[in-house]
Formats: sequence, structure tokens, C-alpha cells
Amino acid sequence: MAAVLLSPVAYETQQTAVASSTLTSSSTIESTSLEKKLDTILQDSKLSGGITGVTVRNRSTGDIVYSQFGDIRLRPASNMKLLTGAAALDVLGPDYQFSTEVLTDGEVKGGQLKGTLYLKGKGDPTLLKEDLDEFAKQLKAQGITKINGDLVADDSWYDNVRYSQDLNWSDEHNYVGAQVSALTLSPNDDYDAGTVIVEVNAAAKAGDPSVVTVTPATDSVEIVNNAKTVGKDEKKTISIEREHGTNRIFIEGNIPVDGTRSRSWTAVWEPTELTLDVFHKSLKDQGIQLIGNGKVKTGVAPANATVLATKKSMPLKDLYIPFMKLSNNGHAETLVKEMGRVKAGDGSWDAGLGVMKNTLKGFGLNTDSIVLRDGSGMSHKNLVSADDLSTLLYRIQDKSWFPAFEAALPVAGNEDRMIGGTLRNRMGGSAAAGNVKAKTGSITGVSTLTGYVTAKDGTELIFSVMINNYVNGPVTPIEDSIAKTLAEHDF
Repeated sequence: MAAVLLSPVAYETQQTAVASSTLTSSSTIESTSLEKKLDTILQDSKLSGGITGVTVRNRSTGDIVYSQFGDIRLRPASNMKLLTGAAALDVLGPDYQFSTEVLTDGEVKGGQLKGTLYLKGKGDPTLLKEDLDEFAKQLKAQGITKINGDLVADDSWYDNVRYSQDLNWSDEHNYVGAQVSALTLSPNDDYDAGTVIVEVNAAAKAGDPSVVTVTPATDSVEIVNNAKTVGKDEKKTISIEREHGTNRIFIEGNIPVDGTRSRSWTAVWEPTELTLDVFHKSLKDQGIQLIGNGKVKTGVAPANATVLATKKSMPLKDLYIPFMKLSNNGHAETLVKEMGRVKAGDGSWDAGLGVMKNTLKGFGLNTDSIVLRDGSGMSHKNLVSADDLSTLLYRIQDKSWFPAFEAALPVAGNEDRMIGGTLRNRMGGSAAAGNVKAKTGSITGVSTLTGYVTAKDGTELIFSVMINNYVNGPVTPIEDSIAKTLAEHDF
């Protein structure tokens, strides 16, 4: 069984920033050259047997200040989001908005809609239950109380391939591996699209089944609750896992009386069906009923359908805060498909990655030496070098959208999760705190950190640290030591 997720911030492991026993304190080598300082840090025994690519550049000139295996292609993990994020801002623009529409091929007479009602998604990962409720209210305000026809969900804006090509099967039930659909729903304002929040609480007395709730409330998932309430001194052993290929979610284990709740952001099978079910409930709540032989199903709205209501998402520059700060995989993959749809008329990974590759080439990257397999970095087949990542961060600085990109990067040591993001518990109390703005990354055997930092004397730097094939972690203290050394260095 999978471990319970207590707070969905990123796939990246939030490792405690404890100093490695073999790291040399920067204070003991303050008078030495930057090269010697970084070389000393990179002698850490945890890196033995693996490969670590490091590049440091002058932010103003792009000149390389330090490099170790900087030209070696490595797995970037969520540092891939730097490539995806920059490309999508360039292709779509910082003010770009996703949309969702309610349409019909019929007409309204006497409070009755005679025809099919369509809910058409165009990729919005920020759609919430409240938005579906608002759609229902707008329909009611237009005098609709009955639908004499079908209720149809249309997700044809993208293709029907739900998973990126290298996603591990073991991640499918987890929010980090949620399916990508053009019509999807988020359970909260972190916008973890395609998931439901499953919460398990103890019953009032030992021996009774645990109490399970699902947000948003939906009949599209089936809860199989095998968890029991046990005595208050017993151990909590709750697991929450969705069965592959179905929406059956199994709750197993024990939860003590008065024990803390367990919560999981569980990815659903077919987000389109979840969204359709919740919208159907919203209509019922407003007293709008399907009559006759009306069916609730998926389909495609005709091109000449009449738009009854529309919802626009926040612009990309605002969406990038939860996307980059919390390292949201679903947002990254959605952006890939959206680039393909908008630029090539094809909402697929193949088309989107093609657009992304051409855009990165336009930034001056040698895309012949980069392997792009997804937008999030979940694939172990993505390949890019520290030189490439640092080149990207140098080349995009003159773009009109760059301020939105930089503002979305996590800030070291800032405890506000929408500022510090995945760096909020790292480098606090050091010269790097509030100084380092960087993207983190972590998948099995891989840890990365790429971003910007200002040295002690005011020299602005770009750095990229890519640790691959490590076995014994955590290795984030090594990344943090490099970033702190850069922040403390006086050129």
C-alpha cells in the first residue's frame, strides 16, 4: 500500500536540511577561491558512484564562473518545469487564460431546454466545484428548470491520452500522477486537478469503522472502507489507495480514537467523469432536472452549439504561483498539451513537446542534445545538462514575461508556502534565505536545484546543481551548501 499524503506540495521529497558530516563549512574556507569551496562540497561521500553536474554563471554576462560535468546530460526531475514554464509563457503569454463553456444544440421554451446540454473543457486546471455551481445558477437565471435531452461532457480539446509516456504505474493513484484531461476538476485552491481529497477520521468508539469523506462529494468514486477505529493508545496504520483502472478507493488499517485524521489527494480514473458527475449534482441542487430519456455521458459538442455560460481561468502569470512554487505536475503536462493545441491544433504530448522544443531552440538552447519526454520531469528519460538549464535562465531574462517567471520561483527560507514553496524549509537563517530563487526537483535517485542568487559583494549569479544516481540521501544539504556558499562568496 502507498503511504498517505498529508499535504500535496510536490512530488519532491521535503528533506530536512541537515548538514552533511563531510561538508566543509563555508566559514572555514571563506578566504579560498569559489572553485575550491565548491570542489570541497562536491567531495561529499553521498555523491560517490553517482554523477553531479554543476554550472555557475554570471547572471549579467552569462559567462561560466564554475563548472563540474556541466555539459553532461542528466535527469532533471522537476527542473524540467523550468523548460516547460518558460516555453509556455513564450508561446501562450502571461495573460493567457483557459476556458470552460456550457453550450447547447437546443433552445429554451417555457423553462425547458429542449436539446443537449454540453459542458466543454478547454484545459482549465483551476476549475472548482464552486464554478460548476455558478454555471448551474446561471442556467437557472436563464429560466432553465428542465433539460429534455442529454447532459454531455466534452473533453475533445485535448486527445484522450491521459498519461505521459513514461509515468510509473505506481504513481497513477497519486496526485503527482493525475490523469490529464481537457475537462478536469480540482478539489481545492492548490489546483491539484484530477484528484479528490479522501479524509479518514476515527469513529466515536473503538471497534467501529473509520469515518470517510470525499471532497468534492461525488458518486464517480467508490470507497471501500476496511479501516477500523482502535483504542487511543494503539498505532495509526491508515493507507489510502485507488485500484488501477477503476475508481475504487481502498481504505485499510487502523485509526485510534481521538487520533489525527489521514488525508490523501487521490487521483481519479477519468477526470472527465468526475467533473460531469459533480456538475450533474450542481444542476440538481439548483432544481434543474433531466427529463425524458436524457443520459449523462461523454461526447463532443457540435461546432454551431450556442454558448450559455463561460468561465475563464486566472491568467498564466497567476497560475504560475501554485504551478512553480508547489511544483504541480498536472499543470506542467496541461501546459504541454495546451501549447500543442494552440500552436499546432493538436492537444497532445507529441505536438506540445514539438512546440516546446522549437521554442527552446529559439532561446538559444541546443535542442539536439536535450531529450524531452514530458513537461513535469516525472520521466526518467528526460535528459538535459546543468549548462542547458543555466543557459535558459540567462537567455530568458530579456523576455517581457520574465518577471512573472522569476516571481513564480520558490524563495529559500520563506515559510509562506506561496512564496517559499518547495524551498520554504530550506536554507533558513543563512545568507541564502530570501536570496535564492530556484526550482527544486526530486525523483528516485535524482535531486536538482536551479535558479538565481546574489553573492555577498552583489554579483548576481545563475546556478544549476543536478545530482543523479545517488543511493544514500538526503542530498539536498549538498545543494543548499552550494547555494549558501554562492550567497556568502565575495568575488
